[in-house]
Amino acid sequence: MIKLIVTDVDGTLLNDNHELHPDFWKIEEQLTKNGILFSIASGRQFYNLESRFEKIKDRTMFFAENGTYVSHKGKELYVNPIEKTAAIEFIQLGRNLEHTHLVLCGKDSAYIETKDEDFRKEINKFYERLKVVDDLTQVEDTYLKVTLCNFNGVEDNTFPHFVNYTDRFKVAIAAKVFIDITALNANKGNAIADIQKELNITPEETLVFGDYLNDLEMMRVAKHSYAMKNAHPEIIQASNFVTTHDNNDNGVLRTIESLGLLKV
Repeated sequence: MIKLIVTDVDGTLLNDNHELHPDFWKIEEQLTKNGILFSIASGRQFYNLESRFEKIKDRTMFFAENGTYVSHKGKELYVNPIEKTAAIEFIQLGRNLEHTHLVLCGKDSAYIETKDEDFRKEINKFYERLKVVDDLTQVEDTYLKVTLCNFNGVEDNTFPHFVNYTDRFKVAIAAKVFIDITALNANKGNAIADIQKELNITPEETLVFGDYLNDLEMMRVAKHSYAMKNAHPEIIQASNFVTTHDNNDNGVLRTIESLGLLKV
């Protein structure tokens, strides 16, 4: 019996235009009536997720910023920050990379140094609270992660510059143009595992959906792990199942329906 559903957002629950299928609200309501905890796990900022899912924020569990911040029913449950000195080192390294933009993700807000319009337009999709500052290294906040953006693709152009840090930090390719760097044990999977223990929910009672490499650990904490049809090859390999439909064809909700989880 499924007791916990956790889904990624971009490339998974949302289509490529970052739109939520209109059937979502009634399906989530039925899952709640059936005693299933529906949860969101994303690299997005908590405040962005809270705003996007305003209608259900009082009952939804949010695994925000790749699992570094967890909230349920408006209550902070879990924070896993990155060391400030390390974050500053990544910021300084990122400043020296061509075609690279930086976001410092804090507990209270996200911060950027650039006013580049294309970059601002892209990241405004993911951050509800965003401040432009003169120097990211002088920001006073709890640092959750450092995000680097390269519109030419991060897997080939950005990740190689940080590969030597992967034994000490979690360097996750979160999308084609984004890399997220967090504390080594900070990821969606570890955050979900902590909640499973707290709520006495087993991997056999957990259903997860993901599409990109920041979802990798999440695939390992659920027996019912579904890679999206459109997922990165490594996510497909790590999951136990693959959705029949992709994110543009409502793959998450159609899979939930096919599993009979909406029966009254």
